[in-house]
Amino acid sequence: MGKVDHNKQQKRESLLDSAFSLFIDNGFNKTSISDIVKNAGVAKGTFYLYFKDKYDIRNHLIAHKASQVFQNSYLKLQKHTEIRDFEDQVIFIMDDILDQLASNLNLVRLLSKHLSWGFFKNSLFFTPSEDTPSIHTIYDKMLQNANHTYHSPELMMYLILELVNGTSYNAILYQQPVGLEELKPHLHQAVRGIFDQYRTDETAGDSKH
Repeated sequence: MGKVDHNKQQKRESLLDSAFSLFIDNGFNKTSISDIVKNAGVAKGTFYLYFKDKYDIRNHLIAHKASQVFQNSYLKLQKHTEIRDFEDQVIFIMDDILDQLASNLNLVRLLSKHLSWGFFKNSLFFTPSEDTPSIHTIYDKMLQNANHTYHSPELMMYLILELVNGTSYNAILYQQPVGLEELKPHLHQAVRGIFDQYRTDETAGDSKH
């Protein structure tokens, strides 16, 4: 990456970081573009080089943060070469993402409030840099190396996302109905049940776990 491209990326990330802190502190509706650029230390015209309006930077921010969390977990997975099964890999990534969120409650509030399937699909194809593949690319690669085949893999992932997103929010923020660590085994069982339903090979329904 050249110096000019590096400076552009820095300015863009500065705007995203500024928007994140202001959305959390003041709320989306009470945050203006002027607030974002002032906090980022850039000119207002710079904002429009990267984003159309406040809604656009919010959408990019959600995609950026969701991708960042996933990429962190995927990098950790690469260090665990003993985890070779696709379903075990998804469980590992899920657990690590939940741990990251538990250590950053502001991120929980942002993602859980806005991470609908439409936003998540944007995150799936978001490419953080030229050298970093999108979540969708990584997911496809994991599926290709899976021990089983699955029908409607996007729908399968949608159900897993909604399950985890819908149940973990209160567990992380309020420890209700139980805390996250107590919830995890139940999530594991439910996610493996989803895998069982979507297997299309001869071992479908015969979980080895």
